[in-house]
Amino acid sequence: MTYTCITVASPVGQLKLVANGSRLAAILWENDKPGRVRLGPMSEAPDNPILVRTAAQLREYFSGTRDRFDLELDFAGTPFQQKVWAALLTIPFGETRSYSQIAEQIGNPAAVRAVGAANGKNPISIVAPCHRVIGMSGQLTGFAGGLEAKELLLTLEGWQRPGTARLPGF
Repeated sequence: MTYTCITVASPVGQLKLVANGSRLAAILWENDKPGRVRLGPMSEAPDNPILVRTAAQLREYFSGTRDRFDLELDFAGTPFQQKVWAALLTIPFGETRSYSQIAEQIGNPAAVRAVGAANGKNPISIVAPCHRVIGMSGQLTGFAGGLEAKELLLTLEGWQRPGTARLPGF
């Protein structure tokens, strides 16, 4: 299977968008760990419609005019990982969930660590919003794009660090 890709600039660094045919298969970070997302050979395809559409929707998201994505996704992973990734897609824009809440949602409340591992392997970052999963006490925890990127994405969505107050009009 050959994947196609393009690289786009974003406020969180260069993102490699990867398609499998007409479906989005991955959004990879500039400094992604090798092997975090296992994909086959890739070729550049700047005219691939799903990649062009993904790039446009990401631009809208980063400019604050889009709060949900409308893309055909191709998640490749174990059945457990796919359950976790499907749960990520249910987290509304501007909201967060804990790893234990995701574990409960998928019907396996004891699988908190496994949820964290699956979250870390999420191949379609941002669109499948793994950045919206935080620690139980509200602290930011591991993120493939780095904690600065996670905080930027959450802040873009209106999140504020626990214990901070927003001034009216800001």
